[in-house]
Amino acid sequence: MERSESIKALTSGLAIFHSNVGKIKKDSKNPFFKSSYASLSHILEEISDSLEKAGLVISQWPDGSNLVTMLIHAESGEYLSSSYNMPVAKANDPQAVGSSISYARRYAVSSILSLNVSDDDGNKASGVGQVVELPWLNKDDFNKASEYLRTGGKIEVIKSKYRISTEMMKNLLNITEKL
Repeated sequence: MERSESIKALTSGLAIFHSNVGKIKKDSKNPFFKSSYASLSHILEEISDSLEKAGLVISQWPDGSNLVTMLIHAESGEYLSSSYNMPVAKANDPQAVGSSISYARRYAVSSILSLNVSDDDGNKASGVGQVVELPWLNKDDFNKASEYLRTGGKIEVIKSKYRISTEMMKNLLNITEKL
């Protein structure tokens, strides 16, 4: 990330911006993942008035395989600038390149402005980034886990399947030490 020497006016502008912009709602569907997301055009539409009131400008452009995003305080010229690598599976396919640029722009704008965008872009549907709540290792499961360890099983496998209390972990470790 690059920035101007001073960002005092930019910071004040961001405070004004955040006092005016609300949560960005999802407006588009991803049929492949059966999920919703906030499109770039919707995000830009939702933030345009708040940016203007705050005296802020967003500028973005591709630079080779990177997308550069710059947030500028119009009156002072203070800025923050960041570059985001845009991997493209089919580099010779203009549609794939355009899609990558739009995708990168959407996330870069959301990031540089710290927008409250409810958007997982299909990760929830694909299982990516989900936190799986593991069950606690109870007494019945402890007996199975103990037998598993005694027959050459690994404690890491048990830890990947259960949440284990400190006391239960001590008991499991005692079993492995005796083997």
